Amino acid sequence: MTTRDTDWDGVRLHVVTGKGGTGKTTVAGALALALASGGKKVLLMEVEGRQGIAQLFDVPPLPYAERRIAIAAGSPSGQGGDVFALVADPESALVEYLEMFYSLRHAGTAMTKLGVMDFATTIAPGLRDVLLTGKAAEAVRRKDASRPGGRVYDAVVMDAPPTGRIGRFLNVTAEVSGLAKVGPIRGHADSVQKVIRSPQTVVHFVTVLEEMPVQETLDGIAELRELDAIRPGGIIVNMARPLALPPDELEAASEGVLDFDQLALGLKAAGLDDSLGLAAGLAAELSEQARTALAQDVQSQRLAAAGQPCYKLPWISDGMDLAGLYRLAASLRSQGAA
Repeated sequence: MTTRDTDWDGVRLHVVTGKGGTGKTTVAGALALALASGGKKVLLMEVEGRQGIAQLFDVPPLPYAERRIAIAAGSPSGQGGDVFALVADPESALVEYLEMFYSLRHAGTAMTKLGVMDFATTIAPGLRDVLLTGKAAEAVRRKDASRPGGRVYDAVVMDAPPTGRIGRFLNVTAEVSGLAKVGPIRGHADSVQKVIRSPQTVVHFVTVLEEMPVQETLDGIAELRELDAIRPGGIIVNMARPLALPPDELEAASEGVLDFDQLALGLKAAGLDDSLGLAAGLAAELSEQARTALAQDVQSQRLAAAGQPCYKLPWISDGMDLAGLYRLAASLRSQGAA
């Protein structure tokens, strides 16, 4: 599918969601590296308190403070940029909010120690999401006249909650409507929504080519389309493992129709003795991979029908580390993320 420029051009808040197990945090990290190429400055933000970013980038646990964690690879026309990280939690965001708008840092600290935050978010769950999305919106709006574009960050990437909760998480105005019709909390929520519902923000969906994650992705896209002006962005297929066989051979392999003699000759040419029946084992493995590939083709067609641009990231066979993360970032850059 053709890459749509609006996934990247003019977008400053990239919300990354996905079903558990699809590699959502990994993709968010790779996207931050991709967007930081060419000397840009990107904030990678975590909102679930799992310290997934610290583990991914192999750094110590991150505090509620913006820390540089990586230097992105340079683009062909420029130097690499910086990736900063922030682990946002609602308690710290509340203290910061009170200090920023009411000069009440000590009161906010006392409130969190007394458990007021837990009480407040129990009776008004949307308040937690307002504070977390509010921190992302603030980072998007923050100004620095000394930098190109006049902003502290060129882009913010949010490692957001799973797809099943993304609509409620982002639709913060509706979530707090029962808590506050007017006043500072409602005003704060409305200012957050101006960012969330603007062309500056898109929501990317991470999936793998399996039925349940694909269905959850399609459901999430449909949910966002029903919410006013919260834009779904790209579908990022993670851990793609294409099988390089022509369609007719792929179909035959899936049905177990294989030339064992040809496989044995191939093993012999590679210097392997087939006395232990390696060809039979290889044929069974090939048939299984062919069936998986055909099933993935079906899921790819379902995703294509959603009408969103699709990006594919390769399977990193030797395990995910920093080198693998930079490989994924390079793949995203080659597909338009910049």
